[in-house]
Amino acid sequence: MRVIVTIQHPAHVHFFKHAIAELEADGHDVFVFARENEVVSELLDRYEIDHEILAGESNSLLSLAAVQATYEARLLARARRIKPDVITAIGGPAATHVAKLVGAKSVVFYDTEHATLIKMLAYPFADTVCTPECYDGDVGSKKIEYPGYHELAYLHPDRFEPDPSVLEDAGLEPDDTFVVMRLSSWDSSHDMGQGGFDDPVEAVRRLEDAGATVLITSEVPLPEALESNRTTTSPEQMHHLLAYADCFVGEGATMAAEAAVLGTPAVYVNSLSLGYMRELEEEYGLVFNFNGDDRHVRSLEKAVSIIEAGDDGTWNRRRERLLADRIDVTDVIVRELETVAGIDPDRSALAANAD
Repeated sequence: MRVIVTIQHPAHVHFFKHAIAELEADGHDVFVFARENEVVSELLDRYEIDHEILAGESNSLLSLAAVQATYEARLLARARRIKPDVITAIGGPAATHVAKLVGAKSVVFYDTEHATLIKMLAYPFADTVCTPECYDGDVGSKKIEYPGYHELAYLHPDRFEPDPSVLEDAGLEPDDTFVVMRLSSWDSSHDMGQGGFDDPVEAVRRLEDAGATVLITSEVPLPEALESNRTTTSPEQMHHLLAYADCFVGEGATMAAEAAVLGTPAVYVNSLSLGYMRELEEEYGLVFNFNGDDRHVRSLEKAVSIIEAGDDGTWNRRRERLLADRIDVTDVIVRELETVAGIDPDRSALAANAD
């Protein structure tokens, strides 16, 4: 089987990295193409994944359209040479269009209901659209549901074990109380017009007054007052830091969900609402969503209460219940690629963990 994997965001690297390794170990040919976005190329290099960058970053909706057109044209040229059996992506307009043009199958993974432009451009051309069971949207007969979240493709305990040495590298002691904060750029096609914190500086000061060290990872330049809070932890070590944090507070849904599946309570501050984020709150109590007009004030009140209460084991118990219900999503990725390519996989990936 010849597979093209397309990458357009750092989280996509994490999502596909174990599937890429398994497919190659099984003797399949895997070709990885990416559009530069934040630390995409750095992560691919760190994980020693052979790849080619086909287009650069964008900083507006207009430039995004131009970059995407360049990316899609270059992907088409590579695919015509490779002659893949299947092309896969998260979201995946380029992947689905190119697959149709070269006679390949396409498998799209997605979990973002409000990304109407991406859905409109990708779903009609996809052969299979894989979503979490909690995805709130009608995809039709091509939809495959699975009991998991994207983040469990790389943070399931079968795939990831946190390394405590990350604390020393971050200048922290084991008993330090600390918060990881994520600030978003809001320049993705599905983020335009949205928002999170009213005042990040005030948010950091509130958390520090509650006794927490605040480490910031940001898609945008920070105010000078917050530069000293910028984390020096490398991108591939960030999940280790999240696993040991007392709380996550941020505007990014991916990192909030990552924290949750690692057993770190996540306060998600964003005007948008997502099906998997609602489930992580309502079913497992590991995420707290704040998306109304008063989201800044209420989210900080919740974060401060988590910090001040400390941890009596509640978060780990909730995580264990989540893991009992949910599966290793890398198994879904590999199985669906093999299935659409006509290979009979020796897997039962959709069965939730029995024990």
